[in-house]
Amino acid sequence: MISLPLLLGLLPSFAWLFFYLKEDPHPEPKRLILETFIAGAVSTFIVLGVQMTFNGWAIDRGIVQYGIISFFVLSAIEEIFKFGAARLVIDKHPYDFDEPVDAMIYLIVAALGFAAVENIAAASKSTELLFETTTLRFIGATLLHTLSSGLLGYYWAREIITRRKYLLYVGFALAATLHTGFNYLILNYEPVVVPTTFLMVAALFILYDFEKLKRQ
Repeated sequence: MISLPLLLGLLPSFAWLFFYLKEDPHPEPKRLILETFIAGAVSTFIVLGVQMTFNGWAIDRGIVQYGIISFFVLSAIEEIFKFGAARLVIDKHPYDFDEPVDAMIYLIVAALGFAAVENIAAASKSTELLFETTTLRFIGATLLHTLSSGLLGYYWAREIITRRKYLLYVGFALAATLHTGFNYLILNYEPVVVPTTFLMVAALFILYDFEKLKRQ
């Protein structure tokens, strides 16, 4: 029997997955979507180890644990491994990666797998506030992962189209910056409306990018 924390932990990722896949004009093979989702989920455990190693290194050198530098590096680590998870699956099936918007789709799916593991962990720790935790992660952390990875996916697509290699690095920098901005706001502003509004504004721009790639 599926436990309630597991079910509610998966719910935000599945809800956003349904939304984004419905927006894809040429749906990707379900088998690849599942592989990418699982790869993103597995990457969470690797990221945890890398982030713990960085935190230990940073503390030894006097880097503020919840400062901008620390936030940026931790965010960049997540974006790199989410990208790596999607790229690993795509490299095995290159013929299914056949239009620009696929870059955003596959990265978002990997991000939702990543977020699912985080959500399950959060739900397991907050058994008395399960529904509140699920709701907050649906409009907060889970949406953040889709937006930051979607943003990186857009620049990845632009790099493929234009063959300008630097665009992928621009995407990494912007995705990590978006991720950092949300993490900073969520820890420094008590009303969740501030970080949520930040994400809503970012979503408008990234969904616009999504529509641009769909037309190409």
